[in-house]
Formats: sequence, C-alpha cells, structure tokens
Amino acid sequence: MFAPSNHASAEEDGQGKLVYVIPIVDEVERGLEAFVKRTTSEAVEANADHVIFEINTPGGRVDAAENIGEILQDLEIETSSFITVRALSAGSYIALNTDNIFMKPQTSMGASGVITGDGNAADKKAQSAWLASMRGAAASKDRDPLYAEAMANEQIDLPEYGAPVGEFLTLDANNAVEVGYAEAIVSHRTELLHELSLSGAEVVETSPTVAEGIARFLTHPVVVPILLSLASIGIIVELYSPGFGIPGSIGIASLIFYFYGHMVAGLAGYETLLLLLLGIVLIILEIFTPGGILGFLGLGAIVGALFMSSDDVGHMAMSIAIALVASIIVAVVLFKTIGLEKGIFRKVILSDPTAAELGYVSTVNRNELIGREGVTATPLRTAGTAVFDNERLDVVSDGGFINADVPVKIIKVEGSRIVVSEIKR
Repeated sequence: MFAPSNHASAEEDGQGKLVYVIPIVDEVERGLEAFVKRTTSEAVEANADHVIFEINTPGGRVDAAENIGEILQDLEIETSSFITVRALSAGSYIALNTDNIFMKPQTSMGASGVITGDGNAADKKAQSAWLASMRGAAASKDRDPLYAEAMANEQIDLPEYGAPVGEFLTLDANNAVEVGYAEAIVSHRTELLHELSLSGAEVVETSPTVAEGIARFLTHPVVVPILLSLASIGIIVELYSPGFGIPGSIGIASLIFYFYGHMVAGLAGYETLLLLLLGIVLIILEIFTPGGILGFLGLGAIVGALFMSSDDVGHMAMSIAIALVASIIVAVVLFKTIGLEKGIFRKVILSDPTAAELGYVSTVNRNELIGREGVTATPLRTAGTAVFDNERLDVVSDGGFINADVPVKIIKVEGSRIVVSEIKR
C-alpha cells in the first residue's frame, strides 16, 4: 500500500525508476480488457516499478471488469488508481483491485449495482456473485468491505455518506479518504508522482493501438447488434438486386468487422473464423444444389460462430434476434414492393406464364385422334386398351362397361386421357 515519501526534495524522488501509465477510459468491455492485458505485460517485461491506472469510466461489463481485476491481482508490480473524473460501477471494482487509490477533487467512485443489458436489475444469483467480488476486491487490499458492498447493495444504510436504504453508495473524494478507500486527493499527475515518491521516475504513457481502438468500438454492446443487423439486411437487399453491389458489400463488410473486432479483443480464434467460412460455403452450395439441408447447416454454422465469438450468450442471442427481426421487416417490404422479379430470384424462380399458347404443355395433346374408330383389345372397366389402325392406345370409356373386341370411336382427347364411346351397329 501507499507510504508517503520522506525525501527532502521531491525532484530527487524516484530517480532511475520506471512508471507505466495505463488509461481506463470510456466503457469497460472486452476490448479494454485486451488493452490492459497487453500494456501490463509490457510493464512486466520492461521491469516497471509502478503502474498507474488513470480512470474515467461510467462502468460497463461485469465479466470484463472481473477479468481486468484478475490481471491486476496477478501483477507483482505496485499499482495505483488515479480517478480523474469518475470510477463508477465496473470502474470502481477495477480501482479496488489496485494497491492505492488517488482521486482528483470533485471526482467520485461507486454506484456499482449490476444490471442487465436492457437496464433492469440482474437476477439474485448474478447480484450475489457481484457483491462477493466487490467485497473480495476491497478486502484483498485491506479496505473495509462494507463500503464496497454498499456500492452494489442498496439495502445497506449509510445515510452519513448520502446512501440511505434504497440508494447505492457513491463516494466523493473527501469521503473516500475518510473511509480509507483513497490515500489522498491530488490535482494532477505530477502531484500524484510526488505522493508516490516517483517525481524523478521515467514515465511511459500507453495508449490503445489503432487495432485495439477499433476492436473496442466493434465489441461495444451497442455496436454488435448494429453490425449483425447491417450484415443480415445487406445480404437480404442484395438478393433483390441485380448483380453484386453496395448492399452485399455492406453486409459482408459488417460481418468481417464484427469478427475482426472480436479476434483482436481475444474473443474469437481461428476456429471461429473457419466455422464462419464453412457456413458461407454451405450457403453458396445451397444456391446450386437446392434442397434446404446445406442451407440450414450453413446458417447453423454461422450462428454457431457468432456464439463462439461471444462469452455473453444472452447478449448474443438478443443481438441475433434484433438482426433477425430487422431482416424480416426489410424482406417483407422488398417482397411487397419488388416481388421476386429482381436479383437472384429472377434466375431461380420461374416467373413466365405456362400457357399452352406459349408452348408450355405437360403432355402432347393428340387432338387429331378425335373421330378415329378402332376395336377394344381389352374390356374397358372403364379403362383399358384399344387398337386404332394398328396403334394400341390406353383409353377410357365414356361411362359404361365395354367388352373386348367391340368397335369404339374416340370422342375426346384431354392430354393423355383418351375417351372412347361404343359404336352401336
């Protein structure tokens, strides 16, 4: 834990030491987790003496916060959180997993109730697990677990800190120092380094790479359903478009962006990509070998790849449902306005009328047989065989029974149905 400096001159403190500064900003999600994992590993490899996490976050995903907390707990380097604006919800949990906490004036930490993606309170099981995590993080750094629990449990009564029953605890900088959660209030990083006796240390500022920045955006819980919706809508619209154009390109690009972001964030591996490619190949084969089986297998492979790339099954199911509803709405609108006369449907669906005058006949209609006379070769009950000028034909009587060797006359031809009548002599 933090110990104040006893050196006479702050400028001489920390000479020859190395400090890594890692920002924890915006929402906490799996892309941030990948960034923290990379930068802390770099700090370890560089033999850093201290790691400072500059925190300004409204919170985010519980699973990402817990994974980041595990990374911090495993570090053998001393760590400090520097809350520059706010460390709420998952952000407060991350701060509690560091050795020291410093806060700027007018900053806050807490309000850590766990909620679902739709904004409702999580079930009791999830809440209980999160409360245990909050208490454990505080206790691991010798902080009173009561206040950490009050940040996530509205049933704890702390009116003296503005958190009576029914309200989550949020500590301002002064209250955080009072309850022993923050070591001191500092106005900027220079003052923080002085408090840590590291004024003369070399400071390495880290920042997300371009790929990590893109991954953080693409793995955001709000962006995921948008990407999947764009992918499905783009493919649907492309089916109604001649050739391959902008809609299909947008759909494929959205799918590529989704998997790229999740691969950079460490959520998807090459096996997920192979499953996706297999699904696409099966769907393409379905176009040339219709039957439905390959198409369903391909769709199942793509959906399986989506679930494999996400560790939040509930959120992924909701995202797929949103994309499905959006694509169905677009498909219905296109069908009503365009029909099946454009795009790929024009090639796989017969749209021309099959009228006889256009030459579409299922069998040859031999109208020239009408009026010909012959003899029944078998009894007609009412179907049988008759011979007409040495040509045997399958015929039916016009209603009654006709014996063999009886003269008959063809009175009607309806496709392959030849109707005969007995000739009365």
